[in-house]
Amino acid sequence: MMVVGAGQMGAGIAQVCAQAGFEVILHDVSSDILEESLNQISNRLAKSVTRDRMTKQEMGIILSRLKPSTNLAESATCDLIIEAIVEVLSVKKDLLKRLDEIIPTHTILASNTSSLSITEMAAVTNRPEKVIGMHFMNPVPIMKLVEIIRGLQTSDHTYDMIHSLAGQLGKTTVEVNDFPGFVSNRILMPMINEAIYTVYEGVAAPEDIDTVMKLGMNQPMGPLTLADFIGLDTCLSIMEVLHEGFGDSKYRPCPLLKQYVKAGWLGKKSGRGFFEYK
Repeated sequence: MMVVGAGQMGAGIAQVCAQAGFEVILHDVSSDILEESLNQISNRLAKSVTRDRMTKQEMGIILSRLKPSTNLAESATCDLIIEAIVEVLSVKKDLLKRLDEIIPTHTILASNTSSLSITEMAAVTNRPEKVIGMHFMNPVPIMKLVEIIRGLQTSDHTYDMIHSLAGQLGKTTVEVNDFPGFVSNRILMPMINEAIYTVYEGVAAPEDIDTVMKLGMNQPMGPLTLADFIGLDTCLSIMEVLHEGFGDSKYRPCPLLKQYVKAGWLGKKSGRGFFEYK
């Protein structure tokens, strides 16, 4: 199989697939990103060795199943492609169209999109019945859930194959139809957006808002900390998909969220969001 996109999500997906025994080509246009991702995977596995969750030999075997590549043509040998690139529909459609021309006719194209239309992506390929959504949660090696999203054209056989794969990866799946935001982000992102509105309107400070949700609602992480962890640019993108897809003002992104993204305050990955990170 090939995982396209070696960012945080792609690296996590590649890791769990390799741990499950699959040979994985991890593709990215940047060799530097590939090197960094493989280092992160190695570091995570090393922690498992330290905690006696696996041996050094097992770690070595897992790493040997991971092959970095900047050559998309290597997808021609794969039975499954999981794309985990930037959450922009036009970019994803372009990638799937290119892959469709390279890969064998039986190969399944799975998208790790968190909110975008599987139906629309499938339509640019000559195999729409073999296109499906496989939305992993972050961090992938820890979180158990995978949303499996059926596009309008997705076949039962494709669904069954991906459902079986997710089980082999040790994940719990839910079947979701193709609506903006699916289930997870249709519920989560409006909550995060409302938390940002409470900052915007001066209702309370970010630390206090997160404390209310952690201690009052028993959430393990406050919504503003979670937004910083996800990336405020990603949160904004998903809110825009929801707003455009449903045409309902309740999904309107908070102006403060837009302002932070314009300022480059994207959360943990940029060093600053609603909180500062060293």
